[in-house]
Amino acid sequence: MTTPLSGLPTVLDAGWLAHRYDPTGDAVHFLPVPRETHRQATFLTDEYLPAGLAPLVLHRGDAIASAIAPAPLHFIFHSAFCCSTLLARAFDVPGAAMGLKEPVIFNDLIGWRRRGDQGPDMASVLDDMLRLVARPFAPGEAVVVKPSTIANALAPAILTLRPALNALLLHAPLRTFLTSVAKKEIEGRLWVRTLLTGMLDDGMARFGFSTRELLGFTDLQVAAVGWLGQHALFGDLVTRFGPQRVRTFDSATLMEQPRAAIAAMAHLFGVPLDDAALEAIVGGPAFTRHSKFGNRFDAGSRESEHRTAADHHAREIDIVMTWAERTAEALGLSMTPPAPLLP
Repeated sequence: MTTPLSGLPTVLDAGWLAHRYDPTGDAVHFLPVPRETHRQATFLTDEYLPAGLAPLVLHRGDAIASAIAPAPLHFIFHSAFCCSTLLARAFDVPGAAMGLKEPVIFNDLIGWRRRGDQGPDMASVLDDMLRLVARPFAPGEAVVVKPSTIANALAPAILTLRPALNALLLHAPLRTFLTSVAKKEIEGRLWVRTLLTGMLDDGMARFGFSTRELLGFTDLQVAAVGWLGQHALFGDLVTRFGPQRVRTFDSATLMEQPRAAIAAMAHLFGVPLDDAALEAIVGGPAFTRHSKFGNRFDAGSRESEHRTAADHHAREIDIVMTWAERTAEALGLSMTPPAPLLP
C-alpha cells in the first residue's frame, strides 16, 4: 500500500534510502537512514540496518517527482570476497563522495527479472532506481554504489543507461577466492552454489556444461565456474564500453598498493581527493578495521587469516586451480581480465 500524496516529504533527500522495489504496485520502499547509519552498517540490508524502521512507501512516479537532483554516479561491480566493502567504505568522504554498500533494491530487480513476473518496463524501472540511488548527502558529492554480486547481470544495462557512469570491476585472484570459500565452510560452499544457480538463470557461466556435469562438480569447482563466469562478464564489459569507462582490479594489488589504488579509483570516478584525503583514507578505518566485524584488521591480518585456511585446504585448492586453469584455456578465457586499474 503506497503512502498518500499528503504524506510525501517536501524533499526526498539522501536520508531516505531507496530500499526495496515492489513491481506489483510499482512502488518504492524508503527507509530513514542518515549518513552515520550508512557508515556503521556493514551492508544496507535489513540484517544490518536498525530494527523497526518505518518504511515510506511511494508510487515510483511520486518518488521520482519528489527526489532531489542526482549526483554523479559510479559503480563497483565485484565477484565477492575481494575487499569490495572496504572500497565502498573508503569512498565515504564528506563533500567528495559517498559509498553505498549493497543496496537491496538491485537484488529486487534481479529477483523480479528471474521470476519473469509481470510489471512495468524493466529498463524504465532500472533508470528510475539509478536516479533514486544517485541522491547525494551533500552538494558536490559523487555516489559510488557497490551492489551485491548477484546484481552483476544488470551491469550492461546500467552502463548503457548512464553514459557518464564509470565502473570498477573488482575480483580476488582465484586461489584467494577459493580459499575464502573454503574458509567459510558450509555457508561459503552453499553460497557459491546459490550464486551459480542465479548466474545460470541470468544466462551467465553456461560454458556448455550440462546440468548433470554441474551437479557432479565439487563445491570449489562450482566456485571456480562462477568466478570464471564473472571474468567472462568483466571482459565483455571492457570490450563493449571501453577502458575509459570500465577498469578491472584485484584485491591482492589493492592491499599491496592501497594509496595508488584509491588515487586511480578517484580519477576514474572523477572524485577530487588531495594528498591529505588519500592519506586519511589509507590510514583510516576502511583499511585498518574489518569491513564486517569492526575489529582491527589490516593487510597483515588478512594475509595471515588466508594463509591458515589455504594451508588447511591446500590439496583441494590445488586440484581445483589446475582444473580451472585448463578449463579457462579450453574456453579461451584469460585468468587476468583486461584494462587493469593500475599498470
